[in-house]
Amino acid sequence: MTRLSVNINKIATLRNARGGNMPDVAKAALDCERFGAEGITVHPRPDERHIRYSDVRTIRPTVKTEFNIEGNPIPSFIDLVLEVRPDQVTLVPDAENAITSNAGWDTIGNRDFLTDVCSRFKAAGIRTSIFVDPDPKMVRGAAACGCDRVELYTESYASGYSLDREAAIAPFAEAALAAKECGIGLNAGHDLNLENLEYYISRIPWTDEVSIGHAIICDALYMGLERTIQAYLSKIKIF
Repeated sequence: MTRLSVNINKIATLRNARGGNMPDVAKAALDCERFGAEGITVHPRPDERHIRYSDVRTIRPTVKTEFNIEGNPIPSFIDLVLEVRPDQVTLVPDAENAITSNAGWDTIGNRDFLTDVCSRFKAAGIRTSIFVDPDPKMVRGAAACGCDRVELYTESYASGYSLDREAAIAPFAEAALAAKECGIGLNAGHDLNLENLEYYISRIPWTDEVSIGHAIICDALYMGLERTIQAYLSKIKIF
């Protein structure tokens, strides 16, 4: 059954806009768990414009579900992950100045690098996931690097959903089947929301985890955080 991991980056963005500690990011993580989230995701970037490295260190001991750290495996990120030992690390090839993640890894061209990083994290007992576009070649390339899972970058599905949802899901179903054939787990994330999430899971019910942040925080402005998390869970727990 698919698990919901709530990305709390946007809560940190709101805090950083004003300074101080309002909203309290660590408390928000605990509240998300209390409201039903089955994991907490953070994505620290070098400029710390939302989640800070210090947040990661504070949050890690308090999370009781699953803690997922995602980011570009630059040396400082690798050191942080090995220090705090999350349940899962998701490798994302985002540039330092990227507003948000906008592409998956070329797992073939970066095979040596990704293999080394996966090996280091797995030796520390950390499940390793590689962020990829919905391309079976990239999924198979990720598996060859020794990762435990891939996370499919779902922006193109979300942007194409309202025009033709069958066409939008098709490459993801193919990539997801490749992951299954390779014997690795499957995550998904980016622009999934209450409108498109249920159909995605209905077509790829072996998805292990969805990581959602921006849409959840946007919906929570109107619905409240507890009601919003429950609404997202209702979209994935019927399969």
